[in-house]
Amino acid sequence: MEIRQVHAKDADKYQEIRLEALQTNPEAFASSYEEEKLFSLERFRSRLQDENSYTFGAYEQDKLIGVVSLVVEQKNKIKHRANIYAMYVKPNLRGNGIAKMLMLEAVKVANQLKGIEQVYLSVVSSNKPAKKLYQSIGFKIYGLDKRAMKIDDVYFDEELMVLYF
Repeated sequence: MEIRQVHAKDADKYQEIRLEALQTNPEAFASSYEEEKLFSLERFRSRLQDENSYTFGAYEQDKLIGVVSLVVEQKNKIKHRANIYAMYVKPNLRGNGIAKMLMLEAVKVANQLKGIEQVYLSVVSSNKPAKKLYQSIGFKIYGLDKRAMKIDDVYFDEELMVLYF
């Protein structure tokens, strides 16, 4: 298995795993499958070409099996911050350390970027494995966003986490 940045040439693979993620774990993402299934391949390609965003993939024999994105803030007052979004590993491959390898790569790159002092993420409060993973890397909970998302008539709280360098 190889962890590397996902580039525009892999936009089709990225689109496929992104849509799978939104269907498989809708509570883990602010975006929905219904919204993103309408996006063109070019829109996914554009995400991968954004100079302030890094998407990392776990590849097994050229098949994309997991992803995570690191996005650097651009406004002057918050340029010292980056955010982790869209962490996903295919369900049948979870528990093998893939998510940790992806997160460690994203954190490593964030730490190497000039001026980045802290990295933020949010996680659904009921997702104990993800919270355990993030805490094992050094992320700390600093807040709770009650009823952060609503799917049908079900609310989901999110825990807000930060890692300081």
